[in-house]
Amino acid sequence: MKSARANLWRSLSSGRQLFLLAGPCVIENEDLCFEVARFLKRTCLKLGIPYVFKASFDKANRTSGKSFRGPGLEAGLEVLHEIRLKLGIPVVTDIHTEAQAAIAGEVVDVLQIPAFLCRQTDLIEAAVATGKIVNIKKGQFLSPQEMKPVVAKAREAGGRQVLLTERGSSFGYNNLVADMRSIPIMKQTGCPVVFDATHSVQLPGGGGDRSAGQREFAPVLAASAVAAGADGLFIETHPEPDKALSDGPNMIPLKDMPALLRRLARLREAAR
Repeated sequence: MKSARANLWRSLSSGRQLFLLAGPCVIENEDLCFEVARFLKRTCLKLGIPYVFKASFDKANRTSGKSFRGPGLEAGLEVLHEIRLKLGIPVVTDIHTEAQAAIAGEVVDVLQIPAFLCRQTDLIEAAVATGKIVNIKKGQFLSPQEMKPVVAKAREAGGRQVLLTERGSSFGYNNLVADMRSIPIMKQTGCPVVFDATHSVQLPGGGGDRSAGQREFAPVLAASAVAAGADGLFIETHPEPDKALSDGPNMIPLKDMPALLRRLARLREAAR
C-alpha cells in the first residue's frame, strides 16, 4: 500500500506529465461511475496521462436543501472501493468532517478538501493524519497568496504530499474569474498545482435554486492553465451533462474528453 501511494505521488509530483483528476460531480449510481472511469482510464493510458477517478459521496454545499447530495459516506465509499479494486485506478473524493477523513482515508488514495473548507485547520490536520495525498482546493474567497498559510498548516501537521487546486475567485454576484497568475503564485509553495477547469466556469447560484455554468469555456481555461504551468487538471465529466444530478451546466461531455486531453497533452509538452 505504501509503495502504491509513493508511486502515485511520484506520478503527480514529478512535473514530467500532465495528470488528471476527473469523473462525475457526484456518485449518481455505480454504473455511471464505472462507465466514466473505464472510458477515462482507456483514454489516459493511450495518452500517457496519470489518471485519478473523482466522484463525491456527498455534496454537502448544494444551493438548495432539496438538491441531490449523493448516496452518503458508506454507500459512496463502497462504489469508490469497487472502482479502485476492479479497474486498478486510484480514486479521490471530498471530505467535510474530521470523522469522514479517517473513514474515507481507509478507502481512497487522495482526500480532497472542498474550497469552502480550505481554512478549516482541524479538517486539514485530520486529512494529513491519514497519510494519504491531500488535495486542497483554494477558496473562492482567497487570493492565491493566502494558500501559503494553508500549506503551512498541512506541513506542520506532518503532511508532505499536498496538492493545491485553483478553482476561480468570486467576481461579483453569481460569477467567478480564473486568474492564471494563481498558478505560478501557488507553485511557490512547492506543491503541485491543479486547475479545476469545470468549477471555474460555474455561476454560483446563477440558476436561482441551483448553480448555472458555462461549460463551453472550460476547455479554453484548461488550455490557459496548462500554458501557465499547471501540473494537473481537475475536470468533471458526464455522458449526458444536461441530465446530471449535480453541476451539469459546467461539466464537459464524456465523448469530448479524448480530443480535449490530446490537445492539452500536446500543449503541456510545448509549454515545457
